[in-house]
Amino acid sequence: MNYEGVLTKMQTENGSPIQYYLVFENDFLNVNQLLDKTISINFLRYHCLNCRLEKKIFRQGFCYDCFYAIPQAADWVMRPELSTAHLDKEDRDLTYEKKVQLQPHVVYLANSSSVKVGVTRKSQVPTRWIDQGAHEAIEIVEVPNRYLAGITEVALKDHVSDKTNWRTMLKNEVKDEDLVAWRNKLRPFIPHEAAEYFIENNTETNLQFPVLQYPTKLSSLNLEKSPYFEGVLKGIKGQYLLFEDNTVFNVRGSEGYVVSIGVQ
Repeated sequence: MNYEGVLTKMQTENGSPIQYYLVFENDFLNVNQLLDKTISINFLRYHCLNCRLEKKIFRQGFCYDCFYAIPQAADWVMRPELSTAHLDKEDRDLTYEKKVQLQPHVVYLANSSSVKVGVTRKSQVPTRWIDQGAHEAIEIVEVPNRYLAGITEVALKDHVSDKTNWRTMLKNEVKDEDLVAWRNKLRPFIPHEAAEYFIENNTETNLQFPVLQYPTKLSSLNLEKSPYFEGVLKGIKGQYLLFEDNTVFNVRGSEGYVVSIGVQ
């Protein structure tokens, strides 16, 4: 059976284990049902997620021109502390920026490869943690806009990492951490503008990924270099597909690629 469409990040549903879905224009796949099956991925062409033209993908599923023009790819997306909608100040599109920036945001700790700090919209909890491959996470503060979350993250980055080691995460070479203790230890470093939003009595969230076998060494599939791949699917973690031969495929890193997926 073959499925064809434009890759976008897998949709998820929290459960034991997490359920993963590949959603195409006319099809969708519950990826969990493909575990232990041989699947093929065939790269056909590009499709910019914004202009929808067949133009080489630059970053985040967008062609070069769109990436440097649209608000969805502005600097404040990756660096929340650059948000200015709360000042009524436009970056690329104030209407869009107000819609995204002026809503509740959470600063959190997540353990994917080690403890890291991050920012997400409240509506993206726990999706953001799932996408990062975190097996445990906890909220530190919940603030009314993206800017406050951003300056809190910047302050805490001096005391805890803000990066995930994707190799460690995919090999599952991780240890459990006491995130409540971490949260309390970091409390004194929260900027005074956000201090009142500290979350005091919550517990950590634990996440279970559908993985039958973790890779022991990693070979990353790049569809531009290897447009056709076939292998036995052994797991899904973060936004990665894990195969029996230690190949790993970052679905989110290939957004905007039109593929045909075969299932045997």
